[in-house]
Amino acid sequence: MTLNTLGLDTEKTKELAGQLNQLLANFQIYYQNLRGIHWNIRGKNFFDLHVKFEELYTDANLKVDLIAERVLTLGETPLHTFDDYIKSAKVPVGHSVSKDDEAVALIVTSLTELLKLERSILNAAGDANDEGTNSMISDFISEQEKTIWMMNAWLGKSL
Repeated sequence: MTLNTLGLDTEKTKELAGQLNQLLANFQIYYQNLRGIHWNIRGKNFFDLHVKFEELYTDANLKVDLIAERVLTLGETPLHTFDDYIKSAKVPVGHSVSKDDEAVALIVTSLTELLKLERSILNAAGDANDEGTNSMISDFISEQEKTIWMMNAWLGKSL
């Protein structure tokens, strides 16, 4: 086993960086979806949702940067083209979403996909003894679980 300057197995960190790049691609699609629904939302819930969507896309933008910087910290190059994002993404692309229920449902669906990726990364980070990635992803999961709960409550659904 070869260790990098962080004291982590180089083979495991390369694999982990690949998973983080997949998460990065999906977060970029999620971020762009949030921008789109922020711009295009219509109806009686406009004022509340417009503000909420801005809050969410601002947070997503910060997370995109954290993920990319973690990929760099692990010694790899973060994905940075829309072509790469589209090829790697599992988060659905929201086209011209302007209805409140559809917008909130898109957020729930997107976060559900992100959580699947994050739980896989959390397991891999544990196997690699990578506490830096583990801590970051664990924080993401806690926040996103709460957001899903709140969005489902808004939709009148339970988990």
